[in-house]
Amino acid sequence: MTSRKDLKKGINYICGELIAECIVNSKKDSNAADKVMVKVLNTQNDFINRISHTESGNVKGYYKKLRSDFDAKTDEIIADIDTLNA
Repeated sequence: MTSRKDLKKGINYICGELIAECIVNSKKDSNAADKVMVKVLNTQNDFINRISHTESGNVKGYYKKLRSDFDAKTDEIIADIDTLNA
């Protein structure tokens, strides 16, 4: 199992890459890009907090759900970034 520290680093890295994509794609509508960046930062804070406060009991299931929720949220953000290009 990956340590909490490694999970936090991974989340920070992915969110940093999403912010970079927003900056690159913000040439047409900077207000929409700002909203997407705020969404990325809120997602980052939410998942870092979830890692810091793990539920006791079914730890493996908790992290499995956390990972699937993070994947779903990043897919949603990527779709938002794609709309910035349109």
